[in-house]
Amino acid sequence: MTRIVKKAEIRREEIISAARELFQTKDYEKATMQELIKNLNIAKGTLYYYFSSKQELLEAVIENTIDEEFVKKEKLLKSFSNGGTGAIEKLKILIEGSDVADENEKILETLHHPENIEMHTKQLGRYITRLAPLWASVLTEGCDEGVFKTEYPLEYAEFILAGIQFLTDLGFYPWSRDQLERRRRAFPFLVETILGAFTGTFDFLREN
Repeated sequence: MTRIVKKAEIRREEIISAARELFQTKDYEKATMQELIKNLNIAKGTLYYYFSSKQELLEAVIENTIDEEFVKKEKLLKSFSNGGTGAIEKLKILIEGSDVADENEKILETLHHPENIEMHTKQLGRYITRLAPLWASVLTEGCDEGVFKTEYPLEYAEFILAGIQFLTDLGFYPWSRDQLERRRRAFPFLVETILGAFTGTFDFLREN
């Protein structure tokens, strides 16, 4: 039987894809590297050549999820780039236009485990670094259209994303229902103020 040799990047992506499917269908604590080896039909040494532990593999899966969200939202923005869609509508698309988090809810929930707090924080930083430039491009368009006013679109995008992610994520801190609700009510006004937008521009955020 001929031995199939695959390029390192292809093999690595196959392992990440299989792990993502495993973690999405089975509790992370109960999933094992041996199970993954069996599902992929590869040697133990092959798996451990790419990933030294299940936690390292989980981190790669989450990074892959973030990359997927970036690609999907980038494609969404490009699909509206020549259709006369304004910056406000594009910002709404960025907020509402991806179901990656919903599709990977079980995996992302694993970040809330106490032993994964360091990974959770690191991946938040990666999420902001990856997605903020997309937001910044829309904010810059809004400034050109006269609907936003800011000299720091990237930095404002980073602050907005960081605030949303940290102040609404129960995995970082057990925020109460009242705390989450008052932030939800205030958020549209805060974004309008930060971006110098007209009152009522971001009322749709109260529903997201």
